[in-house]
Amino acid sequence: MTQRAALPDLDTLNHEALKALIVAQHEQLLSKDEQLSSRDEEIERLKLLIAKLRRMQFGRKSEKLEREIEQLELKLDELEASRAQQVGASPVSLAASEVNRVRRRARKPLPAHLARETHKILPKQESCPDCGGALKSLGEDVSEILEYVPEHFKVIRQVRPKLACACCDKIVQAEAPSRPIERGMAGSGLLAHVLVSKYADHLPLYRQAEIYAREGVELDRSTLAEWVGGCSRLLEPLVEALRRHVMSAEKLHADDTPVPVLAPGNGKTKTGRLWTYVRDDRPWGDPRPPAVWFAYTPDRKGEHPKTHLREFTGTLQADGYAGYDAVYEDGRVKEAACMAHVRRSFYDLYEAHESAVAKEALERIAALYVIEGEIRGRSAEERREVRNARSRPLLESLKQWFEETLGKLSTKSDTTKAIRYALKRWDELMRFCSDGHLEIDNNAAERSLRAVVLGRKNYLFAGSDAGGERAAAIYGLIGTAKLNGLNPEAYLREVLSRIADHPINRIEELLPWNLAAELTGSSRRAA
Repeated sequence: MTQRAALPDLDTLNHEALKALIVAQHEQLLSKDEQLSSRDEEIERLKLLIAKLRRMQFGRKSEKLEREIEQLELKLDELEASRAQQVGASPVSLAASEVNRVRRRARKPLPAHLARETHKILPKQESCPDCGGALKSLGEDVSEILEYVPEHFKVIRQVRPKLACACCDKIVQAEAPSRPIERGMAGSGLLAHVLVSKYADHLPLYRQAEIYAREGVELDRSTLAEWVGGCSRLLEPLVEALRRHVMSAEKLHADDTPVPVLAPGNGKTKTGRLWTYVRDDRPWGDPRPPAVWFAYTPDRKGEHPKTHLREFTGTLQADGYAGYDAVYEDGRVKEAACMAHVRRSFYDLYEAHESAVAKEALERIAALYVIEGEIRGRSAEERREVRNARSRPLLESLKQWFEETLGKLSTKSDTTKAIRYALKRWDELMRFCSDGHLEIDNNAAERSLRAVVLGRKNYLFAGSDAGGERAAAIYGLIGTAKLNGLNPEAYLREVLSRIADHPINRIEELLPWNLAAELTGSSRRAA
């Protein structure tokens, strides 16, 4: 989340300092105005290009052409979502947004065939607040919200009767309820559905627009992109609260995965990274809620995990990526290695060559996992005792066998590389035996990345770095909801119905485990 610079105390500034401050602010606004104009021009250029490609596509199918159209569609989604996310961040962006609203054609009325549900919102006063006289009807204001409940759309009519005092003509009317996105027509359920469809079910916005059109509801892709950007901005404080909860753990699982991202200007892709940090101590019976926080970076430099973990103190369970070395340097964070990574190398060798060495290594490692299955859920102290009594002798025997086997193998063979990988990290692999809070492997982090991998297969890439950051934020909320046994769509629906009016200093109340009791049994089924 971006940090805003604090405004200096204006009373303490002299004439020259005030003048310099005004000039600096003016230059900053002009710079933002230029950026917004450039982005708007790029959006219009992409729309024209997509239309041209679609005309070329008509009458003759081309896989290469379809892929190019999909790439441009996704880039357009991300640009429009970025524009929506930044609306309200500055006077310039707000003004630009109003100009865009004027340019856009008038909003179509919501389809007449949809079921309608009327909510009458009466004022709190039962008599005139000025003179105490009786109130009489004076008319009403009606607005409509397009909402989505599982399997169908509906329209909620918000009716706010106007009442007038019979004695003094004072007019009384309830305030309009706040909406997740100011002046937006989407209800919290529809917004949650769009987010979960994009980030959990891997449906890009232009495909969602096609699906909704089949149901008789025409929603422009640009409208959906505005909703995604608006929700991302609204959810920023909650994502920050989630990060604080994850980083306050005593043990974390970490991993990362590549994400192809469209590079600006040339239409080609570069490789960004999504990092995952998982707090989950349920295997040793800890009652504190599990959670996952994601972070996006444009590359895989080692400085990124060091920045992410700047507040963390404890044990980090991760793979052997050298970028974590800087995290371990000062001893504030201890390293625990992953047995699953050791096992994976031998599994690949056995699948390729049915190697006898690989087979024996897999059998020895499997014996360790049998013990882990038996003690899952027991206390940390009991796990430590069982591991020392049963797992440690197996590990010592495995190490001795590794060292003896190395002398019989070619120094350049893949089996030799697999054994040396394990021996190089042996102390870190043994650490789980002396600490019952740790796991034998880093599978908790790898499980959290499954949604990212599936999404990557479906729509191939993110449209921009800003799109990667949005994805990281929503992946974290969806993943944490699942870890706590909640349906992520039901959870986000509840959050989006509250967050606009929720006090920022109590934002933790909207984290998944704090809302679990309020969600119905059907809503708590994890997707």
